[in-house]
Amino acid sequence: MYDLAVIGAGPAGSAAAITAARNGARVVLIERAVFPRQKVCGEFVSAESLDLLSKLLGQAHQALLHQAVRIPRAQLFIDGQMVSAAITPPAASIARCDLDDALLQSAVESGVDAHMHSSVLSLEGDGPFRVRCPQENFEARAIINAAGRWSKLNHAPTPSQNSSDKWIGIKAHYREQSPEPSVNLYFFDGGYCGVQPVDLTGATRSQRVNVSAVVRADAATTLPEVFSYHPALRERSASWQLVGQTVTTSPLLFRPPECTTGNTLRVGDAAAFVDPFVGDGISLALRSGVLAGDTLSAFFSGTSTLEQAVIRYRRGYEAALAPIFRSSSQLRQLLRLPRLLRVPLLYCIGRTPLITRWMVRKTR
Repeated sequence: MYDLAVIGAGPAGSAAAITAARNGARVVLIERAVFPRQKVCGEFVSAESLDLLSKLLGQAHQALLHQAVRIPRAQLFIDGQMVSAAITPPAASIARCDLDDALLQSAVESGVDAHMHSSVLSLEGDGPFRVRCPQENFEARAIINAAGRWSKLNHAPTPSQNSSDKWIGIKAHYREQSPEPSVNLYFFDGGYCGVQPVDLTGATRSQRVNVSAVVRADAATTLPEVFSYHPALRERSASWQLVGQTVTTSPLLFRPPECTTGNTLRVGDAAAFVDPFVGDGISLALRSGVLAGDTLSAFFSGTSTLEQAVIRYRRGYEAALAPIFRSSSQLRQLLRLPRLLRVPLLYCIGRTPLITRWMVRKTR
């Protein structure tokens, strides 16, 4: 009988497992994939979560953080305008294949029992729990669901079958000569695409950019199609060379956070999916994972019931993390305004640094 079973070893799941294990819990971490692996992600780690990430990573993995490309500026290209915002202190750009692997190794070094390439077939009970997998079963006093947006554990709503309502994510690395140290977001009818420099472990100064797009399925299904929608992006990408594989995910649905199901705690994308252009997805994953791991400590020590721990987690999530999703939803509505209203509004925002700093702060 484990104290905690964490399902999913992405940033949220590993953060939860590390936190609980360091607090003295016996933890099993179950992941269906084999690391390292590529993942659709902007690979942007906001400055607010860098200290948290440093505490989670073991000493042997600190170089990943210290050597990461720093991003001091964001630039939005929309409606023929460029809106620039300083990122102070700078964010970091870290490839997901490196980040996920480093967090997983840090979890193992913290005493977590990690089982890779192990899909969850079913989850039984409401405390204690039984997790059924193809090779073996696990029993645990508590469960953290970090299995992502479309895990069958989430009871997610069925997405619309209308292709015009279906949003997909596409991501790849490209080689670019001397990429500028900024995250550039290119908006167009039907979606947007983010570009920023990124290095892989052992390949510093590789002149590599991460290109990640969110697009309507009826508008594009490949990155070259995405590039064709924005003049500045089309020109910039003309000399790019694809490095490695292109990965995709779908569908992307934006809904209010749901951070618990019964007595199961949900973290990261399993709780809610934030607009990628906000750039806080990894930070939210880490913070929700740590919050869940810490909240369960009282239950493991016998000073609270599981039900009480679940309530504390839900209240903590609503207070600290849910406002970020509300702010991102408001920004998404701004970008959907009719062009006649959006253009002058963006013009004013772009020439008022106080407003751009406020907008960045509201999504952190």
